Amino acid sequence: MVGADKMRISWITDDQTPATVAYGTSPGDYAKSATGTTSSYQFDVYKSGQIHEVVIGPLHPDTVYYYRCGGNSARKFSFKTAPSAFPIKFAIVGDLGQTEHTNSTLQHISEANYDMLLLPGDLSYADSWQPRWDSFGQMMEPLASQRPWMVTQGNHEVEISTPPFTAYNARWRMPFEDSGSTSNLYYSFSVAGVHVVMLGSYTDFDPSSAQYKWLQSDLARVDRTKTPWLVVLIHAPWYNTNKAHQGETESVDMKKYMESLLYNARADVVFTGHVHAYERFVSNAIRRRIMSCCCYYII
Repeated sequence: MVGADKMRISWITDDQTPATVAYGTSPGDYAKSATGTTSSYQFDVYKSGQIHEVVIGPLHPDTVYYYRCGGNSARKFSFKTAPSAFPIKFAIVGDLGQTEHTNSTLQHISEANYDMLLLPGDLSYADSWQPRWDSFGQMMEPLASQRPWMVTQGNHEVEISTPPFTAYNARWRMPFEDSGSTSNLYYSFSVAGVHVVMLGSYTDFDPSSAQYKWLQSDLARVDRTKTPWLVVLIHAPWYNTNKAHQGETESVDMKKYMESLLYNARADVVFTGHVHAYERFVSNAIRRRIMSCCCYYII
């Protein structure tokens, strides 16, 4: 999702094809079209395919659009835009990977009739083996082509590259500029009365960092009369009981620097990943203060 009424369509081809998307609100009737950009990246001896990105819109909320990409008229897709007001249904999953468990999770998601998917990091588990980014894209396509997917990065996106996040930034471009961010690793957006903040556990977050200053500014701009809900996603949890994930700087130091910002902004819920288990924590202090709860979900 890009802004309030646009969508970014991304796809990869082996050959040079036009970066165009034709779309409309009736099957087979593509009354509108848009043109975007094509790029690629090099990772050691691996050379990516042609990464096409096209932003289409303005679009109507809660509407099904039919589209096709590039010059391939044989492959036809459709997606539904998110609603403009409550209710809205999010599917939230972290540490997705590419296993039999992934298939089971995707099946559950496909049956949920959700409006938007939020993913707090660890997508493909490529860990520098770039063909796994391609297989992950193929695995996700049936769902990611039908609903907006909004993601942030985890430790498995860092990879051994200069600069880090080379594949992630090239393949999963989020609308960070719209929220005043200068990095694809952290951003925010608003949808249907919810302001969603996507933070980066694996980039600088101390008070002198660009991310910290951006978060301060972003939270200060939130209008709770327009977006009553404030939802935050982070990869590394600030609280968890897993003995193998204690003392990690991405959790301990980020909590030390940023928790007060979220507390003072009265964040409603924080979703995290990384631990591969489910835990839920309720802050009694916040419950007393604003008569609701601040929960940390580890998914």
